[in-house]
Amino acid sequence: MATTNQQQQQGTTNNKIEKRKPVFIKVDQLKPGTNGHTLIAKVLTSTTVLEKARPTASSNRLRNTQIAECLIGDETGAVLFTARNEQVDLMKPDTTVIIRNAKIDMFKGSMRMAVDKWGRIEVTEPANFDVKEDNNLSLVEYELVTVAAEE
Repeated sequence: MATTNQQQQQGTTNNKIEKRKPVFIKVDQLKPGTNGHTLIAKVLTSTTVLEKARPTASSNRLRNTQIAECLIGDETGAVLFTARNEQVDLMKPDTTVIIRNAKIDMFKGSMRMAVDKWGRIEVTEPANFDVKEDNNLSLVEYELVTVAAEE
């Protein structure tokens, strides 16, 4: 019985794993607490909100921590993006980026987009759309409501 399981496992490693094609969404489709978003957006502004050096656990060197809030958007709306460390260098104003596997975090009742270690940001060719800045989803304030279960 063990040999058939090993054969099955070896068989799956020999087969090529097919990657799913990315499903691009628009900014106005973002909802609080969701993740796995892929979209193309223009960076409108980038403001550094935190820049400090902190010691690393493994050595005596200091490691810089940078956090910037960037307003990004597409033709349907805009949202604030929280860029961390290396991401700050990519999120320069007037660049167009492809954001993969992004998540929506809540900060003080409003939406913020972020990419953690499982996601990716790529700078791409300039897009030919104008950002709809008057539909800023980060200006919408959400309130957490707990619903009591009916008995």
